[in-house]
Amino acid sequence: MPHSAPRHLAEGPRVVLRHLAHEDGPEFTARVRESRDLHRPWLFPPDRADTYAAYATRLTGDPTRAGFLVCAKDGGGIAGFININNIVEGGFLSGALGYGAFAHAAGRGLMREGLDLVVRHAFGAMGLHRLEINVQPGNAASIGLARACGFRLEGFSPKMLFVDGAWRDHQRWARTAEGPA
Repeated sequence: MPHSAPRHLAEGPRVVLRHLAHEDGPEFTARVRESRDLHRPWLFPPDRADTYAAYATRLTGDPTRAGFLVCAKDGGGIAGFININNIVEGGFLSGALGYGAFAHAAGRGLMREGLDLVVRHAFGAMGLHRLEINVQPGNAASIGLARACGFRLEGFSPKMLFVDGAWRDHQRWARTAEGPA
């Protein structure tokens, strides 16, 4: 299930969606550093050239991952990122979403528009059937985005993911190609 495509994969009223690329490193890492207070303690995206290079290599060189950038059409640059990890083919056709907004774009609805575009791309061109989002219970903004984009709460997993030096509880949200439940 290759995920190579033209520079812009999809366009909404206020954002364009495109694949993450190695050359996005300087802007991406600068936005991460500006957004540290917004991301912590939930998220730790790469904030240096070396860590970004490894991150971009994983997302562009591994068929079980796809990295997307949500870019503001108003000239605001990269508004956020959305990754599909653990892409499984065969009878499962599933992937796990991870995402983060950047501080300059937070609260403007750009990530909702971007996540809707990624969901359409995943269920369309990528041929996936199911997408999951795993969110720490205290991350109200991420839960709100999942809910707003039609994901349903499916359960709770204690100590599911290792984040910031400890195993953290997560809520599991999901959506299938048939649409919101």
